[in-house]
Amino acid sequence: MSAVLPTYARYDLEFDRGEGVRLYTRDGEEFLDFAGGIAVNALGHAHPTIIAALTEQANKLWHTSNLYRIPDQERLAERLVGVTFADRVFFTNSGAEAVECAIKTARRFHHVEDTPERYRFICFDGAFHGRTLATIAAGGQPKLLDGFGPPVDGFDHVEAWDVEAVRAAVSDQTAGILVEPIQGEGGIRTAGIDVLRELRAIADEAGILLVLDEIQCGMGRTGKLFAHEWAGIRPDIMAVAKGIGGGFPLGACLATEHASKGMTAGTHGSTYGGNPLAMAVGNAVLDAVTDPDFLEAVRKKGLRFKQGLAQLQDEYPDVIDEVRGQGLMLGVKCKVPPAELISALVEQKMLAVPAADNVVRLLPALVVSGDEISDAVTRIGMACAALAKANASSH
Repeated sequence: MSAVLPTYARYDLEFDRGEGVRLYTRDGEEFLDFAGGIAVNALGHAHPTIIAALTEQANKLWHTSNLYRIPDQERLAERLVGVTFADRVFFTNSGAEAVECAIKTARRFHHVEDTPERYRFICFDGAFHGRTLATIAAGGQPKLLDGFGPPVDGFDHVEAWDVEAVRAAVSDQTAGILVEPIQGEGGIRTAGIDVLRELRAIADEAGILLVLDEIQCGMGRTGKLFAHEWAGIRPDIMAVAKGIGGGFPLGACLATEHASKGMTAGTHGSTYGGNPLAMAVGNAVLDAVTDPDFLEAVRKKGLRFKQGLAQLQDEYPDVIDEVRGQGLMLGVKCKVPPAELISALVEQKMLAVPAADNVVRLLPALVVSGDEISDAVTRIGMACAALAKANASSH
């Protein structure tokens, strides 16, 4: 028995090395990786630019803590400010920490605005914001809350994407609206341009903050640097992680000067957050994903992939119910248990990720090639054919 705490139902697969969108076992078996570390490996495995940046920094300095200035942290913050709505950035080690920082930033804003009674957030059914006590309360999913005592107070849930329910839920205790533009764990459910614009308008009308969780859908995943850009809106606060570190543990909370005005010395901190190693990698990833040609390529590849999946939906209607998502954040809603499709994909030497609402997520590295997308569609088709045949024989 493994000494690792058994909090994951792991697949019996071990990988020894990776390159691009491919993973290799010790025995040399090759897998097409469309799990992407759950949307983390934005530039794929063993990307030479990231390796060079990390190696160079590792030979100089790993950690000093935030008691001192970290030049590359200041540089990455300035660059993120330059390409987003934000004026200030706080670096974390994970997405849950980034959301925690966002929640604290919003509450602290109302504290200094002399409205401390505004501490509650309107959240959406099906959301996933992390695994800390506050973020599981923000997500509101019973399966994640079960057994961990009374949920942290301050989170009110409405049906996704019911803007009238949001409007009705706003009270004199509401601090903000917390939303993923595309729910990842929730089943690749997209809020849509109109909903995001409505949420921005509701926040403005009520004098509350719009807080976005772009941990999974950000950093180029949809073909824009951040998914909310499709709606032409500007949030007040945004949590980012996963792709921003390309596989290195890194997250960030971005905020406007106005929204972050309560976050003064001593109000928040992180021992490791923004350390030199993470900052070297973060700057290297940002170099790649802010290239307009790079994002345009993600949009084209995403469209090609979605069209291929739509053809499979037509071909295997008893297996695929719906194709969802945008860019290279796509999901297949299944008419069979998602675990069956994932197992069938493993038989085809391909990896994918389960999600709620009977969905299988497909989250390849953003550097995936057109040929690799075609290969993926072929393998998914073969997996669907095997399932369709098995289902036909069982009836």
